[in-house]
Amino acid sequence: MTELELVAAQAYIRLLQTARAALEDPRGAPLALTVLTPPMAEADQALAAAGLAGNERRLFELVHQVCPRLPVDTPA
Repeated sequence: MTELELVAAQAYIRLLQTARAALEDPRGAPLALTVLTPPMAEADQALAAAGLAGNERRLFELVHQVCPRLPVDTPA
């Protein structure tokens, strides 16, 4: 795993964690876009820098290496 791939996987994990926290309480859903915009931008930039944009299978493999307890299904 390259450093850029690691950064991308970590950014994706942060995005997932933020999304889960933001959407955990349905009453907070209207604020979700505000909360999720920065981590989405970070993840998009990191994926592009690592050449992973559009390569979900590789991204999910990396995410699983970084955080094996995180359930991530790879696309068929």
